[in-house]
Amino acid sequence: MANITLKINGIEVSAPAGSTILEAARLAHIEIPTLCFLKDINEIGACRMCVVEVKGARSLVAACVYPIAEGMEVRTNTPTVLESRKKTLQLLLSNHNRSCLSCVRSGNCELQQLAHQLGVEDEALYDGARTPSEIDDSAVHMIRDNSKCILCRRCVAVCEKSQGIGVIGPNMRGFATFIGSPFGMGLGETSCVSCGQCIAVCPTGALQEKSQIDEVLEAIANPARHVIVQTAPAVRAALGEEFGYPIGTNVEGKMAAALRRIGFDKVFDTDFSADLTIMEEAHEFVERVQNGGVLPLITSCSPGWIKYCEHYFPDMTENLSSCKSPQQMFGAIAKSYYAEKSGLKPEDIVSVSIMPCTAKKFEIQRPDEAANGVPDVDYTLTTRELARMIRKLGIRFTELPDEGFDAPLGISTGAAVIFGATGGVMEAALRTAVETLTGEELTSLDFHDVRGMQGIKEASYNVAGLEVNVAVASGLANAGELLRKVKSGEANYHFIEIMGCPGGCINGGGQPQQPGWVRNTTDIRALRAKVLYDSDRDNPIRKSHENPAIKELYDTYLGQPGSPLAHHLLHTKYVKRTVNPTF
Repeated sequence: MANITLKINGIEVSAPAGSTILEAARLAHIEIPTLCFLKDINEIGACRMCVVEVKGARSLVAACVYPIAEGMEVRTNTPTVLESRKKTLQLLLSNHNRSCLSCVRSGNCELQQLAHQLGVEDEALYDGARTPSEIDDSAVHMIRDNSKCILCRRCVAVCEKSQGIGVIGPNMRGFATFIGSPFGMGLGETSCVSCGQCIAVCPTGALQEKSQIDEVLEAIANPARHVIVQTAPAVRAALGEEFGYPIGTNVEGKMAAALRRIGFDKVFDTDFSADLTIMEEAHEFVERVQNGGVLPLITSCSPGWIKYCEHYFPDMTENLSSCKSPQQMFGAIAKSYYAEKSGLKPEDIVSVSIMPCTAKKFEIQRPDEAANGVPDVDYTLTTRELARMIRKLGIRFTELPDEGFDAPLGISTGAAVIFGATGGVMEAALRTAVETLTGEELTSLDFHDVRGMQGIKEASYNVAGLEVNVAVASGLANAGELLRKVKSGEANYHFIEIMGCPGGCINGGGQPQQPGWVRNTTDIRALRAKVLYDSDRDNPIRKSHENPAIKELYDTYLGQPGSPLAHHLLHTKYVKRTVNPTF
């Protein structure tokens, strides 16, 4: 593609033809502010924060959608431009709930940061009627407060385009416009799958997860309760961002140390039950292949994906693995095997999970997730909630020593940690399934074909004379595309991995929120995924079936994968749901 030469603030820039002014400016190391813009998702030029002057143009233009041309001269820093941006912010703030001190996004709000940069004070310059603060808390996982919404439509775009769901959109017109669900329905009444991607991209505090921090702290303070915690693999790859570490920093050791200082009685690792999931899932796959079971087998680790399947592909719920997710398997084992070993009653254990996922808040309330007569998991916190808890309790995270997890439910393999990235469950399962089917040790444990951030990946492997076709999808729009091909007969697979969020759990709806300009310029998913693949590479044990703690669990308690006790504790059922109105 040919390059185009233009000048931005007097600096000559060469950019590929078809680029926008915003993209060209970045090549000159000039960041033009944006609020609504998300690359490839929400390129609508609506907020007008990115306006610039173009020589010869009659008015200011939106840099995020305005194409460059040969010889173009652009100014991003004139008094007219700065005054326009300032006035836009003042108008946005005139209809904004400015309770910044108590807002969950204070200090990490894109609107607040721009107001600071442009010198816009909390003044009543354009005060008048305001959008009322009507809270929608009908969904189990999140809260919407439209009095803090700036109508950027990022949430609408990610719900429709990345996730293929579209249960939110603009209602009414003009000043009365608000983001909500069709026909005045609460979000909890729709076919929302609780993925939280809308929260992840929101630039303000209009959307937030329902926090359970206070309930967890209350349980910790109760001497009659034994409070344990598990942490998902993707959390260690992102938590550091909340404390100033570069994206892609592994803070596993400091995370474990922080959890002990919060007061948890035991600090365990969901990676343990990820290995357990592989044992059950690989056994299920081999059984279906050998006994003519329903194929393709589709993974069941992602609760957002499970609810999506129940709503939009209910006829394919038989394809889902009956395995509970690692979070739920961990809770079931903690309140049975661990309880017996520790001389505890299941009802006295409070099981807490730290997850990159808001859909986990829905999952813990699903039926058939209480194997021991009490919920497998009592409370689940997002990565963001853990960071808030650490700050709330005055723990100086960056100064903490590195500490490890507690045994036995803190022992895991490299196969388990890659669960957090798209393709990781597939790769971990293949390591065990291939060795089970062939009876031979793999010479290479890296299945590169299923790695990477592509939305859909396919591969074929010859295993014991059988050509095994596999596919991996992340992001529910991609999942829908893949399943439609399966249903039409266009594609034929034996095993499919699906993650609800694009890129997998590393990009979960509960992960640290990065501003739009970072999301637009940095491959956040790849940087976080590298943390997990590096951990896998450096782990001396890289196959789930070689985890000594898992071996002991089966030898002394469960018997073998798929046993009656394993099935009772570790497997579940699904619900065929209807699709409620979407936009």
